Amino acid sequence: MKFGCHLSIGDGYLGAAKKAFKMGAAAFQYFPKNPRSLSIKDFSQDDAALCKTFCDENNILSVSHTPYPTSITPHDAKKREQVIRSLLNDLEITEACGSIGAVVHFGKHLKNKTLIESYQLMIEVLNEVLSEWNGQAKVLLENNAGVPGTIGTTLEELVQIRKLCDYPEKIGFCLDTCHAFSCGLWNGDNWAEVIQKGKDLGYFDELKVIHLNNSKYPTGEGKDRHAPIFQGGYIKEDQFDQLMKTPKLKEIPFILETPKEVVPHEKEIKQLQEKWG
Repeated sequence: MKFGCHLSIGDGYLGAAKKAFKMGAAAFQYFPKNPRSLSIKDFSQDDAALCKTFCDENNILSVSHTPYPTSITPHDAKKREQVIRSLLNDLEITEACGSIGAVVHFGKHLKNKTLIESYQLMIEVLNEVLSEWNGQAKVLLENNAGVPGTIGTTLEELVQIRKLCDYPEKIGFCLDTCHAFSCGLWNGDNWAEVIQKGKDLGYFDELKVIHLNNSKYPTGEGKDRHAPIFQGGYIKEDQFDQLMKTPKLKEIPFILETPKEVVPHEKEIKQLQEKWG
C-alpha cells in the first residue's frame, strides 16, 4: 500500500518530497501555491524538476490540491476567468513536479441556477481549461461531502460529468473517504456495493488517489469533519480493512488529511504501514 499525507511547500517542492521520504511515506499531497488565493504563481522550474527527479528516484507518488477558492461552478464571469487561469497554473506546476494530477472539488448547486445549469457550467469550465491543457497531469474530481442528495456525492454524477466533457481522457477521480461516509455513499457496511457500482460505472478505472480520512460524525449527517484513522472516528478499523484489501486500490496512493495535531502524520503513516503493509 502507498500511504502518505498532505505536506507544506514552505521549503519548496523538493523540500516537500524530501520530507515525505524522511517520514517513510510513499506518497504526498501539496498545494501548488497559496491555498487561499487564485493568483498565478511564477514558480521555480528548477525546484519542480528536482522534485520530480527525487520522486522518480525514490518511488514516491505525488498529487497537488487546488487552492480553496477554486470552484468549477463560479458565480460570475470574473470568478470564472480567475478559476480557469488559476487551474491552468496549478496543472502546469503539477506537471513540472511530476505529479499525477490536481485535485479539484466537484462543483456546487448555485442558488441562481437550476441543477442542470450548474452541471452544465461545470462542464463548460472544465472544457475551457482542458482545451488549453496538453500535459499528462489530470484534473482529479473529488466527491463532495454533504447530506444524502447533495450535489457531487454520487459516483454516477462524477462519471457522467467526465463523460460529458470534451476531454474525458484528461480527467480522473479522487475519492475522499470522509466525504463518502458523510453523505452515506459509503456507510461503513456497504463497501462491496460501492465497489460493484464503481466497477459497473467505470469509476475505479479512473480513480487516481484516495483521501484517507475518518469522520467525527456518523454516516449520513453530511458533516465534513475529519478524524484520525485509528482514533475518535465513526469509521471502524474493520470497515477500513475492507477498503484496504480491495485489489483495485493496491497501487493507488492513500493521502491522509487527518488532524495532525491529534495524531502526527508520521506516526499515523507508521500505524497504517504496520496494519496494512
